Amino acid sequence: MNIAIVGTGYVGLVSGTCFAETGVNVTCVDVDAQKIERLKNGEIPIYEPGLDQLVLKNVKAGRLKFTTDLASVLNEQEIVFSAVGTPPDEDGSADLKYVLQVAKTIGENLNRYLVVVTKSTVPVGTAKKVRQTIEAELQKRGVDIPFDVASNPEFLKEGNAIKDFMSPDRVVVGVESEKAQKTLTKLYKPFLINNFRVIFMDIPSAEMTKYAANSMLATRISFMNDIANLCERVGADVNMVRAGIGSDTRIGRKFLYAGCGYGGSCFPKDVKALIKTADQNGYSMEVLKAVERVNEKQKSVLFEKLQKAYQGESLKGKTIAMWGLSFKPETDDMRESTALVMIDKLLEAGCQVRVYDPIAMDECRRRIGDKVIYCRDMYDAVLDADALLLLTEWKEFRLPTWGVIKKAMHRPLVIDGRNIFDVEELDENEFEYHCIGK
Repeated sequence: MNIAIVGTGYVGLVSGTCFAETGVNVTCVDVDAQKIERLKNGEIPIYEPGLDQLVLKNVKAGRLKFTTDLASVLNEQEIVFSAVGTPPDEDGSADLKYVLQVAKTIGENLNRYLVVVTKSTVPVGTAKKVRQTIEAELQKRGVDIPFDVASNPEFLKEGNAIKDFMSPDRVVVGVESEKAQKTLTKLYKPFLINNFRVIFMDIPSAEMTKYAANSMLATRISFMNDIANLCERVGADVNMVRAGIGSDTRIGRKFLYAGCGYGGSCFPKDVKALIKTADQNGYSMEVLKAVERVNEKQKSVLFEKLQKAYQGESLKGKTIAMWGLSFKPETDDMRESTALVMIDKLLEAGCQVRVYDPIAMDECRRRIGDKVIYCRDMYDAVLDADALLLLTEWKEFRLPTWGVIKKAMHRPLVIDGRNIFDVEELDENEFEYHCIGK
């Protein structure tokens, strides 16, 4: 089976590589010639555990190819996936210009039946716009070539994407014809053999499912952060509250961890886009508007705790160590990360900021340049520091040698934004310790 995937970003490259791993012949397409050349040379432009080996394996096997020219390979394919970016516009709505450009190229060059599948996260109604765009180009050419559109949103977690793709909780596919469903059933046959859930539905429902899923997870995070902030004021412990409510099977244990705010490429963008979609259709998503407000406020909570620890004293001239830059572990993605908010606030307050992250240092330098001091490891970061802020719960941060850290720091103050440290151990080492929800 031959398929093409347009867009070699996170979704496109992971999806294309994993489809190739199941035996499909995959051509990944991108307009960025430099990126395509790097991929042909075995250089992976994103960080995802295990992805580089899988790409090299499938390129060597001849199942995974790269090109900048969709038109040249279009009519060899049974399915074309559109996995291009849908960045938020200034008003929060998803920008569909890249999705519709792919549709236009397909319409300009299509010569035989094709299933056109949107894999990017897009608002309800996008598939209809894709169909209209392709039909308009076919009409300009004076040809009548059958095609189908479909929706196949991704549910990959950064840092665990390979496993998520190969062993999914579910695969959601929106179709509008039996022929499209038959074609996509053929593609997903390896998953059906392994008894993974492939759920077929109408296209608008598939488009909505992606936004609803991410918005629900974002809601759980903001709800627990709200509860954590109240716990601090009434003398409760959010970790005990989480254990208590998580044992209720109707609620479950996942996504109940309090912290210093969510980030990344999905939750912030998708919450905004769903709010905007509702506004455009005369409805107000009051819960999601609150979710967004709570999250934006939560990104400043560590700075507020730092100010409180210094009891109103000016932070100007203080040296602040930060562990973690990426929005979560096992990725270098800093989009909407709390670290960026914290760096801005610390610099504005006149602090010197020393940072360390196992993977995201280059990405941070690309984003903000040399505004901060990039340290060689977690112990280098705390040298002469007046406080240590933990923002990302990388595994290597979980069991530090506190005795060494205390000797290196100017003031033994730790502010834990992810509640990963042992309070008793910190007490034993005479640290001043603050976390979320206690």
